[in-house]
Amino acid sequence: MSSKIIKISKFNFRENPEDPYLARMHHLDFYPKGNGKMGVPKELLKDRNLGEDFDFSKDWKMYYGKEVPGFPAHPHRGFETVTIVLQGFVDHADSAGQSGKYGAGDVQWMTAGKGMQHSEMFPLVHEDKDNTMELFQVWLNLPAKDKFVEPSYKMLWNEEIPKVVIENEQKQKATVNVIAGCMKGTKSLEPNPDSWANKEENHVGIYTVTMEPGSSFSLPKLTSTLNRNLYFYRGESIDIDDQRIAAESSIKLVGDESITITNGDKESYLLVLEGEPINEPVVNHGPFVMNTFEEIQQAYRDYQKSQFGGWPWDVNYHVTPIDVGRFAKHEEKDIRPPEKFF
Repeated sequence: MSSKIIKISKFNFRENPEDPYLARMHHLDFYPKGNGKMGVPKELLKDRNLGEDFDFSKDWKMYYGKEVPGFPAHPHRGFETVTIVLQGFVDHADSAGQSGKYGAGDVQWMTAGKGMQHSEMFPLVHEDKDNTMELFQVWLNLPAKDKFVEPSYKMLWNEEIPKVVIENEQKQKATVNVIAGCMKGTKSLEPNPDSWANKEENHVGIYTVTMEPGSSFSLPKLTSTLNRNLYFYRGESIDIDDQRIAAESSIKLVGDESITITNGDKESYLLVLEGEPINEPVVNHGPFVMNTFEEIQQAYRDYQKSQFGGWPWDVNYHVTPIDVGRFAKHEEKDIRPPEKFF
């Protein structure tokens, strides 16, 4: 194995990318046409374990949804979620009364901090065609000093996320979406103010990459302490340091070497997660991530007492009307993306 590659393993639905990250999930669901209420037609829900449907042998899952797929209201404390939508739409609602709908190419960055509830539903907005949903959700830890910051979220709209196009002599292109970090001098939009990603010395990088056949791009040399993981989730093959790697692979790379990735004969899609470790104890129990088990117990007590602000919506699986396009309503502001699409 190349000295630049630490480990290659099979790409899975959920993985641990290492400190400062806690988890990386990949959802790919080939949902059918909607039933007019943004849900799955009832006849297709037979034999489903509604309320906890994670059957990966099937083309789509309901997760914790019972009509509309997704994740009804649930609490978090002590970390951040970065949700990267590749196909389909997500409806967001939270305990602060904030809401939004975001779609393919958009990214939501949410800091749970001292505690919040939110729902993440996958509305089937199309009634005349299938509703494919694909997204990554990344859990990014918060250091102990920031675990009780005020909750917040922001939208990184597809049209505003910096994109770097790297072209070789044969005019073959690799396009990098800079969600966090810096690529070839191009910096990302500002992360949330209390995020570990908000300080450049933490070298937090989150990139999605589309590679034309024969194209290449390089990850720069940073530090020996950097945790760097590359997820090759779709394509045929890539080469790293003269080693051929097949699609659906998770690749742990060194952080103190420049690493060039060269694509094979078919278009490829990758996700890069890297960052300096926080180097603190981590206790992860369900929806809460703290530094000690006692703090986890306190999180449950606090949630039972306060519900982290309660739930101001009529139902725990809030979805916006089917004819509403992308938007984000938070901090008493209604924020729209630069372009409207469905």
